[in-house]
Amino acid sequence: MIGHFDLLAPIYDWVIPPPDPERLRELLRLPTRGRMLEAGGGTGRVSSALTSLVGALVVNDLSAPMLKEAQEKGELLPVQSYVEKLPFPDASFSRVFAVDAFHHFNDHRAAVGELLRVLRPEGRLVIEEPDIRRFPVKVIALLEKLALMNSHFLSGERIRSLVRSHGLDAHIACISDFATCVVVDK
Repeated sequence: MIGHFDLLAPIYDWVIPPPDPERLRELLRLPTRGRMLEAGGGTGRVSSALTSLVGALVVNDLSAPMLKEAQEKGELLPVQSYVEKLPFPDASFSRVFAVDAFHHFNDHRAAVGELLRVLRPEGRLVIEEPDIRRFPVKVIALLEKLALMNSHFLSGERIRSLVRSHGLDAHIACISDFATCVVVDK
């Protein structure tokens, strides 16, 4: 497998702009004194705009070069692991989120299980994912397949179904021309 993100790490923040931090602040119900986890957070391009709103912010990713970029931003705690096998105790975080990363996880059901496992009771999980029903996202999915990225894009409804398979409910909080947001309150 090609280390796409290892290669892209030095330029990733220049090429991929972060989402609107105000929208994420609202979806995540920030500020909170608790700890927050960004799963598949790469360079911390999203997290870095939220550090002042949480007690501590952990960025999890599989790519060491991406996490090196996150560490250089300061105030982010980088942790390298698969999302499907997070190295944290149960109920470690009051907020957990993944932005534009879920389609890169190897086992979506296991990933949802882990994200919910590390989420505290009364915590909130937000998954923002490109909406595969949209034509531009279908083009991106094709390009990622051609680049051998092993991406698997799921609809918001499919992500909701995965959450339900773990005994919790989820709702779709936003749909844009490009993305959908799935929100879970534990």
